[in-house]
Amino acid sequence: MGEAARVGQGLRVYGLIAGMWVRSTMAYRASFAMTLVGNFVGAGLDFAAIVLMFSRVDVLGGYRLPEVAFLYGLSVLAFGLSDLAVGSVERLGVRVRDGTLDVLLVRPAPVLAQLAADRFALRRLGRCMQGALVLGWALAEVDVAWTWPRLLLVPVAVVSGAVIFAAVFVAGAAFQFLAQDAAEVQNAFTYGGVTLLQYPPTVFAGELVRGVTFVLPLAFVNWLPACYVLGRPYPLHLPVWTAFAPPLVAAGCCVLAGAAWRAGLKSYRSTGS
Repeated sequence: MGEAARVGQGLRVYGLIAGMWVRSTMAYRASFAMTLVGNFVGAGLDFAAIVLMFSRVDVLGGYRLPEVAFLYGLSVLAFGLSDLAVGSVERLGVRVRDGTLDVLLVRPAPVLAQLAADRFALRRLGRCMQGALVLGWALAEVDVAWTWPRLLLVPVAVVSGAVIFAAVFVAGAAFQFLAQDAAEVQNAFTYGGVTLLQYPPTVFAGELVRGVTFVLPLAFVNWLPACYVLGRPYPLHLPVWTAFAPPLVAAGCCVLAGAAWRAGLKSYRSTGS
């Protein structure tokens, strides 16, 4: 089977399993509505903390509230989309420990597609909605001379950021083949990463900024595109073209995450009987 055929089969399997969970969720619409609202409100607490912070200060690291809201909206919306699509892979460690991963292995379908669609949680749309709402407000409030490159860079950054976070989710899941209790380590790079990106790069030490630029390239989710859109200095004095590099970085992250996943799956030796 060719690579394109495998990808097509994986997407088909993902759609079937995710659709099954969506139908199951919508069978209890009141419960779904309450969990969706809860997810929306819970996700908004971080932004509420930022608003409270700006009730005491006018500028944070050289950024005003609408500009920080722009950073927040880009990162949260990108993360929310990836969490909705593939967030379930973080449960791999549990499946390895209890042996239920073997069930996925014997099915004639890609394991990653099955794992990503398992327990597909439509309630995670609440985080996406909250991030999109803040991003929309920020776009209306920031003082920017809008041009076509700036306008087009916003959706490109959101999609590329979602792919980068998805690659981090998959790479973290691959690590759990070796360290089965590593879910919290993975969360440090996913949930911790999105919290980090909600604030300007100017408030962090240079070593940390280098780490999330050259080692774990989360800076390409929102910091670098936002610097171009807002006309802010680039962290680490990077060239202007790096603001348009998120699609390339996302593609590279997918290649590395795919290699890590295949290596982890190949090393898996089952739990025995």
